[in-house]
Amino acid sequence: MKKHLAILVAATASLALTACGSGDPLASSAPASSAASSGSTVSLVVGSANFPENELLADIYAGALTAKGVQVTTKLNIASRETYVPALKNGEIDLIPEYTGGFSKYLNADADISDEATALASLKSLLPDNLEALEPSKAQDKDSITVTRATADKYNLTTIDDLAPVAGEMVLGGPPEWKNRALGVPGLKKVYGLVFKDFRATDAAGPLTVQALKNGQIQAGNLFTTDPSIKANDFVTLEDTKSFFGAQNVVPVINKAKATPEVVAALNAVSAKLDTDTLATLVTKVVVDKDDAATVASDWLTSVGLA
Repeated sequence: MKKHLAILVAATASLALTACGSGDPLASSAPASSAASSGSTVSLVVGSANFPENELLADIYAGALTAKGVQVTTKLNIASRETYVPALKNGEIDLIPEYTGGFSKYLNADADISDEATALASLKSLLPDNLEALEPSKAQDKDSITVTRATADKYNLTTIDDLAPVAGEMVLGGPPEWKNRALGVPGLKKVYGLVFKDFRATDAAGPLTVQALKNGQIQAGNLFTTDPSIKANDFVTLEDTKSFFGAQNVVPVINKAKATPEVVAALNAVSAKLDTDTLATLVTKVVVDKDDAATVASDWLTSVGLA
């Protein structure tokens, strides 16, 4: 009886894990590849964070792998690191686009991310034993403190340092996790001495942050440096004179068990082709032109000979 009960429980658990409930941020989309006919035995799950650029990068990784006969399933728009990192550690997802400095600081608030080589070394030393950082790309997308042109003119702001005497009059906006992250409110206070009037949770450098800046709900916001909204709205990104946000190269982080030679080669080939200007252009297609991210990813892969 116990044996039959154990089998029933295992089967039920298996069904629960494979179900795609609409409310589950880790629910899988349809497979990006059905490569069984190619003879490949490799299959993996590609995840993404909850902002357009990271979803686009996940689509690029998925497309590059599919082109090499790898069976791929995607789980996009999961959430922040607080949600997807545990999923990466326990194998619910196998691969995710990351950023060297940001992930290093998430893993250790005191990590040195002052330059590209140091940030990568920090990340590699901090990753759990079952995870591996592959070759980073030249593309970087950094967090920033950005203000409207009117706010910059009013307070004569050009650098983050300039905020120190006026931060007490300003509301800072950013993703909810910024309230406690080393690369957020605590770090800005520690490194730049900034104490804002308040912190308002908006989104991950997305449309809510942009709108809150435009309508004055916040006076300073966290936007990514590749965000086309900065140029479109004539926002001013304040210079990070103390390299607080450090180096943020895009890098594939993968479960070592899935890092076969064919998978590693496909992902490293993407990194070799991707630079900051290219990434910014692709993000603009998705965010401004409203093109489908998977199509943008596929078109770019084809244009550089990776699909």
